[in-house]
Amino acid sequence: MTRGAGRTVIEGAYVATVDARDTEHPVGHVVIDGCRITSVGEGAAPAQALEQADVRIDGRGHLLTPGLVNTHHHLYQWLTRGVAQDSILFDWLVALYPSWSRIDAGLVGAGAAGALAVLARSGCTTVGDHHYVFPRGSGDLVGAIVEAAANIGVRVHATRGSMDLGASQGGLPPDFAVETTDAALAASQAAVETYHDPSFDSMVRVAVAPCSPFSVTADLLRESALLARDLGVRLHTHGAETVEEEAFCLERFGATPTRYLEGLGWLGDDVWMAHCVHLDHDAIDRFARTGTGVAHCPSSNARLAAGIAPVADLLRAGVPVGLGVDGAASNESGQLGTEIRQAVLLGRLRTGADSLGVRQALRMATMGGARVLGRERELGSIEPGKLADLALWRIDGVEHAGIADPVAALGLAALPPLSRLIVGGRTVVEDGGLTLADERVIATSAARASLELAGRH
Repeated sequence: MTRGAGRTVIEGAYVATVDARDTEHPVGHVVIDGCRITSVGEGAAPAQALEQADVRIDGRGHLLTPGLVNTHHHLYQWLTRGVAQDSILFDWLVALYPSWSRIDAGLVGAGAAGALAVLARSGCTTVGDHHYVFPRGSGDLVGAIVEAAANIGVRVHATRGSMDLGASQGGLPPDFAVETTDAALAASQAAVETYHDPSFDSMVRVAVAPCSPFSVTADLLRESALLARDLGVRLHTHGAETVEEEAFCLERFGATPTRYLEGLGWLGDDVWMAHCVHLDHDAIDRFARTGTGVAHCPSSNARLAAGIAPVADLLRAGVPVGLGVDGAASNESGQLGTEIRQAVLLGRLRTGADSLGVRQALRMATMGGARVLGRERELGSIEPGKLADLALWRIDGVEHAGIADPVAALGLAALPPLSRLIVGGRTVVEDGGLTLADERVIATSAARASLELAGRH
């Protein structure tokens, strides 16, 4: 649980609230009391708020947005960047599974810290992570991720992933990288019971997340859905990412990935799926009718040549859509802020220049992501009563000065410098640097862990 430092007042910024009316204040203010927003509006803050302020922040020359919400990542992959650079998904996975099968809690913690540091420095206040490789004797990997997020100061939606369909059973991962179905279910329940906090201002939530149709049995998918709903947590998996996945599902199950997953209880407003690049109109309809969410990962999809997700069609149908970085081994940048621009540009390549605007992309990165993670009441917009998760971007420097639209500075131009990132009223990034953790220590530890993992046989 985050506790803010008394009362904080931000004045003079261009405030993009991302509320239901897309309200924007060209010269606005925000007042934070503790961990929540208490006032938002045009012009100066109320006199009483200024008199009682513990911290006053000059927002002139800045764009203020909600903190960004990352709906899909694999934090441990920070240790295996730059590998299989010219491969499609299936070949890339085959190349990396041997390394991933040698991870342990120490390595995962070091990799997660590096990935989380970069996410925070790119405006991200909430991180959805999908961890699905659990070698025997590797320790508490979910706990290592939760600890790393606490040290950086960001919220984490940690999923307990799993794989139980090895190559000998017709799956993609090697047998040494999978668990038994029963072990995966038991460990998923234990992770939820140990770390999940359902409170309004929770810093840690846990979801159940079998990896994908080509690495998980139908039994594990079906039982995971029942388990998550019994525990009252959300469900996450990869879906319809590549044409190879669709071919696998059609050959093995006689159904598209969406139809197959639906038959196992995997469509619903408590479910979100990563990628969803290859959805036909029938699948989009099913997602919309059930409220199933999508984590759109434009850079990773481009890196692996998976294709461009039908984002405009999904949004038009009312499907909840958020943005994701995806694993750092398929998006070496690791930044969430840059995915706003990527979403705009790739979306237009698919459906035209007027099909996806910068404000739609900002909404995906904030309110859309909050909705996908089931936290739209607490996060995703700048409104009284919501948690004070905010990103303050400098737009008066040489790269952005004079730009006609401050929101376009974030959605079309180079990523603006981050002056401040606030999570629950507490500053976790200031002038582009972490405030709660030492970046040099994190970088050294991550580099050492990457070399150690590469040397394991």
